[in-house]
Amino acid sequence: MKIVTYNVNGIKARLPRLIEYLTEEAPDIVCLQELKSSDETFPEAEIRDAGYGALWHGQKGFNGVAVLAKGVDPVERQRGLAGEDEDAHSRYLEAEVNGLVVASIYLPNGNPQPGPKFDYKLRWIDRLRARAADLLVGERPVVLAGDYNVIPNDDDVFSVRAMASDALMQPESRAGYRALLAQGWTDALRTRFPKGGVWTFWDYQAGSWQRDAGFRIDHLLLSPTAADRLIDAGVDKAHRGRERASDHAPTWVRLR
Repeated sequence: MKIVTYNVNGIKARLPRLIEYLTEEAPDIVCLQELKSSDETFPEAEIRDAGYGALWHGQKGFNGVAVLAKGVDPVERQRGLAGEDEDAHSRYLEAEVNGLVVASIYLPNGNPQPGPKFDYKLRWIDRLRARAADLLVGERPVVLAGDYNVIPNDDDVFSVRAMASDALMQPESRAGYRALLAQGWTDALRTRFPKGGVWTFWDYQAGSWQRDAGFRIDHLLLSPTAADRLIDAGVDKAHRGRERASDHAPTWVRLR
């Protein structure tokens, strides 16, 4: 079973690339982020024509998450996180597919920091951690897949100096991510590439793709039951280099 996290950076703009990816790679489950689409304008018909059922939690113009499943309709478990009733951002969608629980996560960027956006990011990590703890209680195979907007380690970025002041690399952001792992989650890509140096994102600016000046912010965290089934993990990097591609590459884990 191949489970993918893919920040598409606008599903309508990237729809040809997404359908291309589904057709060529045929992943079993795809967690999408940054749809930038309302619920009403989500391209359900095109995705179903490609052979995938879908759940989505949209928001016009920004944010938005979805779960796609090959040949079946994902069963919704939860949308949004508890803890801030006034939070209207579409950033969390949890579903069940063939006995596997998956969540599509789009964690806040947090820039500029310090400031209210960074404070919101840290509160959101705390709320995610509370939900993650609840999921572990069930001892189910669970994958928390998404764009976490956290660079966990210095070897997860092309240049520590270039990103030193960014919210993605602040000690508080990293501490929140480490606290999540400490619950018992396995970072699939880090397990596969323990020395780092694997990127999932390349900015559109300053020739970042051409210079391979990227970093790792797309993560798939596995519950202990899911980690026992881990076969491989990686990044479908070539898809980032295609015309009008997202600035993220599809990132994946394969489970038995």
